[in-house]
Formats: sequence, C-alpha cells, structure tokens
Amino acid sequence: MLRWVALILLILLIALQMKLWSGSNGGVHEVETLRAAVKKQGEDNDKLTQRNQALGADVDDLKHGDQAVEARARAELGLIKPGETFYQVVEKPGATAAPAAAASTGGH
Repeated sequence: MLRWVALILLILLIALQMKLWSGSNGGVHEVETLRAAVKKQGEDNDKLTQRNQALGADVDDLKHGDQAVEARARAELGLIKPGETFYQVVEKPGATAAPAAAASTGGH
C-alpha cells in the first residue's frame, strides 16, 4: 500500500515538474519572456521620461525666455530683425559628393 502511494506521489511530482518546465501557460519560459518584456518596457519608459523632461524644459524656456522664442523663430521661420543682413549660401549640387568619393577610393 505504501509503495503505491509513493509511486503515485512520484508520478504526480514528475507531471508537475514537466508542466513547470515545458508548459506554455505559466511555465519557466513564459516567466522569462515576461521578465524581458518588463525590462524593455522599463527602458522605454526611462527614455520617454527623459524626452518629456527635455520637452518640459523647452516649454518653460519658450514661456519665460525671449531668447528661446527668437532662436526658434530664426531657425524655423527665417526671422530677420531690422538692420540685419541676410546671407544665404547655396552649394553647388554634387560639390559635397566629390570629396567624399575621392576619400573613399583612397587614392589607389
């Protein structure tokens, strides 16, 4: 009788171990996959938090500083103040490609 109970408990233990290690629902593999997903999401959240802080600083600068507004207007809208002279430098097409091509050949 004791032998049968021990055999049943051993079979039950083996079955539970198989479910734990190879089971798709709640097995070790799924736990590792979830841990990796949580780690990646945490890294993504950290990057987005840094981005939000930078955007918040930009918003604060734009609200309270005239220099930030002026710099953005110059860069994005082409602001020119009275008395300033605007110069635009136009490069010839292919002028930047020729030195790069010569450098890539190495003079051989």
